Amino acid sequence: MDTLCGSKFWDSNLSLHTDNPDLTPCFQNSLLAWAPCIYLWATLPWYLLYLRRNSQGYIVLSRLCRLKTALGVLLWCISWADLFYSFHGLLHGQGPAPVFFVTPLVVGVTMLLATLLIQYERLRGVQSSGILIIFWFLCVVCAIIPFRSKILAAMAEGSISDPFRFCTFYIYFALVLSALILSCFREKPPFFSPKNVDPNPCPEGSAGFLSRLSFWWFTELAILGYRRPLEEKDLWSLDKDDRSHVVVHRLLKAWRQQQKQAARRQKAAAALGKKGTGEDVGLLRGRPQVQEPSFLRALLVTFGPAFLISTFFKLIQDLLNFTNPQLLSILIRFISNPEAPTWWGFLVAGLMFVCSVTQTLILHQYYHCIFVTALRLRTGIIGVIYRKALAITNSVKRESTVGEMVNLMSVDAQRFMDVSPFLNLLWSAPLQVILAIYFLWQIVGPSVLAGVALMVLLIPLNGAVAMKMRAFQVEQMKLKDSRIKLMSEILGGIKVLKLYAWEPSFLKQVEGIRESELQLLRKSAYLQAISTFIWICTPFLVTLVTLGVYVCVDENNILDAEKAFVSVSLFNILKVPLNMLPQLISNLTQTSVSLKRIQNFLIQDELDPQCVERKTISPGCAITIQNGTFTWAQDLPPVLHSLNIQIPKGALVAVVGPVGCGKSSLVSALLGEMEKLEGKVSMKGSVAYVPQQAWIQNCTLQDNVLFGQPLDPKRYQRALEACALLPDLEVLPGGDQTEIGEKGINLSGGQRQRISLARAVYSNSDIVLLDDPLSAVDSHVAKHIFDHVIGPEGVLAGKVSEVGPYSALLQRDGSFASFLRNYAPDDEQEELGSKTALQGTEDDVLLIEDTLSNNTDLTDNEPVMYEVRKQFMREMSTMSSEGEAQGRSASRRRLDSSEKTVQVTEAKVTGALTQEETAATGNVKLSVFLDYAKAVGIYTTLAICLLYVCQNAAAIGASVWLSEWSNEASMEQRPNNTSLRLGVYATLGIMQGLLVMLSAFTMALGGMQAARLLHHSLLHNKMHSPQSFFDTTPSGRILNRFSKDIYVIDEVLAPTILMLFNSLFSSLSTLVVIVVSTPLFAVVIVPLAALYTFVQRFYVATSRQLKRLESISRSPIYSHFSETVTGTSVIRAYCRSHDFEVLSDTKVDINQMSCYPYIASNRWLGIRVEFVGNCVVLFAALFAVIGRSSLNPGLVGLSVSYALQVTMSLNWLVRMMSDLESNIVAVERVKEYSKTETEAPWVVESSRPPKGWPPHGEVEFRDYSVRYRPGLDLVLKQLNVHVHGGEKVGIVGRTGAGKSSMTLCLFRILEAAEGEIRIDGLNVASIGLHDLRSQLTIIPQDPILFSGTLRLNLDPFNNYSEEDIWQALELSHLHTFVSSQPAGLDFQCSEGGENLSVGQRQLVCLARALLRKSRILVLDEATAAIDLETDDLIQATIRTQFDNCTVLTIAHRLNTIMDYTRILVLDKGEVAEFDSPTNLIAARGIFYGMAKDAGLA
Repeated sequence: MDTLCGSKFWDSNLSLHTDNPDLTPCFQNSLLAWAPCIYLWATLPWYLLYLRRNSQGYIVLSRLCRLKTALGVLLWCISWADLFYSFHGLLHGQGPAPVFFVTPLVVGVTMLLATLLIQYERLRGVQSSGILIIFWFLCVVCAIIPFRSKILAAMAEGSISDPFRFCTFYIYFALVLSALILSCFREKPPFFSPKNVDPNPCPEGSAGFLSRLSFWWFTELAILGYRRPLEEKDLWSLDKDDRSHVVVHRLLKAWRQQQKQAARRQKAAAALGKKGTGEDVGLLRGRPQVQEPSFLRALLVTFGPAFLISTFFKLIQDLLNFTNPQLLSILIRFISNPEAPTWWGFLVAGLMFVCSVTQTLILHQYYHCIFVTALRLRTGIIGVIYRKALAITNSVKRESTVGEMVNLMSVDAQRFMDVSPFLNLLWSAPLQVILAIYFLWQIVGPSVLAGVALMVLLIPLNGAVAMKMRAFQVEQMKLKDSRIKLMSEILGGIKVLKLYAWEPSFLKQVEGIRESELQLLRKSAYLQAISTFIWICTPFLVTLVTLGVYVCVDENNILDAEKAFVSVSLFNILKVPLNMLPQLISNLTQTSVSLKRIQNFLIQDELDPQCVERKTISPGCAITIQNGTFTWAQDLPPVLHSLNIQIPKGALVAVVGPVGCGKSSLVSALLGEMEKLEGKVSMKGSVAYVPQQAWIQNCTLQDNVLFGQPLDPKRYQRALEACALLPDLEVLPGGDQTEIGEKGINLSGGQRQRISLARAVYSNSDIVLLDDPLSAVDSHVAKHIFDHVIGPEGVLAGKVSEVGPYSALLQRDGSFASFLRNYAPDDEQEELGSKTALQGTEDDVLLIEDTLSNNTDLTDNEPVMYEVRKQFMREMSTMSSEGEAQGRSASRRRLDSSEKTVQVTEAKVTGALTQEETAATGNVKLSVFLDYAKAVGIYTTLAICLLYVCQNAAAIGASVWLSEWSNEASMEQRPNNTSLRLGVYATLGIMQGLLVMLSAFTMALGGMQAARLLHHSLLHNKMHSPQSFFDTTPSGRILNRFSKDIYVIDEVLAPTILMLFNSLFSSLSTLVVIVVSTPLFAVVIVPLAALYTFVQRFYVATSRQLKRLESISRSPIYSHFSETVTGTSVIRAYCRSHDFEVLSDTKVDINQMSCYPYIASNRWLGIRVEFVGNCVVLFAALFAVIGRSSLNPGLVGLSVSYALQVTMSLNWLVRMMSDLESNIVAVERVKEYSKTETEAPWVVESSRPPKGWPPHGEVEFRDYSVRYRPGLDLVLKQLNVHVHGGEKVGIVGRTGAGKSSMTLCLFRILEAAEGEIRIDGLNVASIGLHDLRSQLTIIPQDPILFSGTLRLNLDPFNNYSEEDIWQALELSHLHTFVSSQPAGLDFQCSEGGENLSVGQRQLVCLARALLRKSRILVLDEATAAIDLETDDLIQATIRTQFDNCTVLTIAHRLNTIMDYTRILVLDKGEVAEFDSPTNLIAARGIFYGMAKDAGLA
């Protein structure tokens, strides 16, 4: 170098050991001038590669760009001028040094490159160039030193030695500075970029480099969130790369690739197996190993590259992490050496600050990158699972419940998101450990091994604790799952529980599970406390052991400040990776379990879309099955055997047969939902399908009918009319814009069925498959529907209809003629109908029905059908809205045709049934914190605070003691009391650890106490809530309280509060230590605290709201998913799979829109808070330098090493405060649902009914009126009815006349508005609900069973003997079925009794009634879902077994009540007629009309 310059390159006397440092001219002209150039050329290849890949379209040449280019050209000219000046000197014999030729050449070429880059970036659409900003910044920084040197030299000499170069340098400096300033401004957006139609694009895309680096682009949202609570419309729309359909498409592509490869490997393996051995040996060798496609590999292919970028940031950050301890060591040396020039100290303080700031900026870029990747990862997994769920076979669906599938999406996908940020620790932790040990070895030599050995020993301990906690967690998840499952069933069947007065039994079950859950929680909380103890004590014990060994090994080893505090700060760095490793390992094990579960789900069998042939079919036929054998799953016996069916176009075919003979299975087979073992199925045209149990979406009634088709008002109107839905629209609060609750909760069974039918009618499909469509509707409605929809004159005439179990229509003898007789359009056509309408296909029909049970394969391309069905459904609902669940006036009148055209879509005002779940806004009220503190226990809370104060006092004591000890070395005295020093240090440290453990134990106890109390009050309140609460609140919302919010209270709140206390007290103790050692620091505390509070206020307001928005937008994803899973057969039948995928993607995107700013808000906060922390470091070091004369090295070491940790705790403090605010909301939500209004007490001790009440079963309504909810119209008005004991009364009336309401009043599900009901003279309102309900018996309309044994479903309180139960089963005709089951009475019913047919479930309800044998029996359309044979059995049983009881029957089929004592006809909530059937028919009133419709009069 010296030869290049012709002078000395480095002179330490000039540069270091002086009060006025400077660099040699040679250094300035060579290395200093080259540094920016070297940087630019080094980054160029990578940058060009990046620009080639990412083009945004070009930017028009702007004034800014022209200016930048002009500056670049000028700089190039200046450099050439310098170069020519050197040549000029050479020619004139001055002979300048070689460096004067090399430097201008290098700088000139680099400036030219920079100018060209400016233009190239413009063409590639770069608005702000980070590469060039850094380049110009380096140019300015490197020019500052010559800037000062040249002026100092000129002043010293009194003249300028080289005026030309002097001038060119200052022009160069001015130009470089201008270039830096200009490069900070960003260009306009690219010209041909896709036009941003986006109303609210994310500002990150167009933000400049500096704005991205500091997350300044987020500030606007932070300010907005501070001014007012954020709403969904304030959120930015997603970047294209973050949108679901893009991410999912990429992941699906990679996964399909994996599947193909696995299939290829499988083939290759099979081929090898065949080749290698003969047939016989091959059999012995077994099958080749199954090659499964790897989902992990698909994830790596999709998200790997983004992950690598984050790895690069992490590496730089890890290396920077170790510079501050080195600088601390220099600073302590500087303080110990009074001769050192003062500027050294300032330089070290400045370097510490610069290093910390750089580290902060890089760390947050890393976090941002990794969290965004994690978010995409979750999105991709959710999308892939959703698409798979739409395609799986029924056997797969049977194995995994809806809950399990939702879990894959919610829990397992979330796990991937949670583990992603830790993955880099796999290489980063070992790297940090190795570097830390290397630096420690340099300070304390081999003694470091003692400390490291201790750390290594603690790893298995940490690991063991983590494993144990993991085991507890798994167990606890099982308990939690079973508790949530039970709760979900309770909420689903809450009406039944209330009617049977079974709540206490189920309450006890839930509390039992909860108790074992809390015991596990307590154990894991204690373990958590132990691991906290280890976490706090590890760095301390390690420091103690290392320093102890160091001093004891050799007397010459003296502990001075530098050794002590640099070791402490290195051990602090070491603490993080070592503590994270066990956590990472447990996270990874969890994620690997999730990965397996997801992969297993994704490789399950899918339905074969080719199972039903859609293209070719024998001419004239609409449906043909040739020799078809079908099963529900490969391992089950076939349900339908060798069917041969041909159905001509336009035929109406009915399929009949007893319960369980396979009628519904035939429909499924045609839809391609069953597995075809042999044969061929062909269907021509689009398909509509109405399932036996209507599938209703949680959207408006209109959307349910349209089911994704555009609205055609005429067709829509016709569908509603045909399905008798118009009268219902009058009664529904919002007409056809009424929002329908989950699973159609606010509609009666008949309405749901008719909406399902309307959907099919509207879809205008070629083939319509109806599975028992009229079971849930009244006979006159059934007639209407048959006439207008199914019959020869109906909307569907000329389409093919496969009509499934038409039980409702087949009269006594079950023959087809009577079916027609009942439903042929007019009486005159009766004869004709029975002969021609079916063209004598009676035997075929029966055949069909027998063979029916085997195929369920429906292909997905039948949009039309779907539509019909949708319309059908809508219509259906209108008619039979009984007004049960939904509060509304049930006045109905027969519409005449002129009124029917009433514009249905006019929404009445109050269409929404369920209120939107609101996101609470603003600050969490102080009362919520107090509520939680009270639940924890006031004394416990105070004890925790006190323990923390003591613990921090001990920690400070230990550090101060260490500082005093290390100062002994500088006093030049031989330390002789080493053991005392070590002893006190150890005592203080261990005391600190014990106090931490104590406080963690106390918190654990308090947290458990709170969890128990809050869940208890929530559960009891919900069990006592009136039915109306459940009708207006989606079960998902209540379940959310029991799952998500209780989980937060159980497992999140207590640790969050502990962490909050930890960071709060450690931040405070840092400030105390720094102020005590350098009192000057007190001056800057106030401004720094102000800045900190300012940032924290902005952040907390915004992030809290973002978190709330995120949790609100999360549940629709899962509820839509579970809705989809239950309706897959309908979705596939109507070919709507793709639309539903889009719908799901949209819901995920809405959720991401609040996740993304939440991630950015954390980075925004982190950078600002860490800046405050970095300022603390700067000032602690600065004031140490300023007051060096009065300070000893020990104190400086103490205060700066404390300052270096403060950044972390300040960051955690805000984060934890915000987390606490977000999570304490759970307490607020649980409290809100623990205080809702309850129904009357279950038992009123002061007025219990006499034993054996009611003796006669006499029921009397006196002036009785009732409404569903306050503010709604009366449903029953001034009812006066007297039923004598033992009478059999049939209750009939048009839909909505108040039939069901009347029975609900009897059970006090609805409380009287006025009047009273007396049973045997006792006013039912005066006794407890359970005393009343346990003495009445009901067989409800929807037979609901709970998962558990059959015995539990019949007798949850174990009141009856085994003989009683068997006898009841015998009478309810279930004896043969139950005794054929190996488990007998312990036969496990699945969720909702899914493994029994609807008819069998109804019989179980009958058995319940037979067991109770109470004086009063209520039947609510109980026989709607059963075929006639079973119906007759039930009716016979009721007649014989309940002959001396009072029986009230709500009847749809009039033939069941024609022999009753009296019949009560209700109309618009009033008694219209009440007399014996014969008298009523003679009177020719309403009843006569209904009987005539049913062919009974």
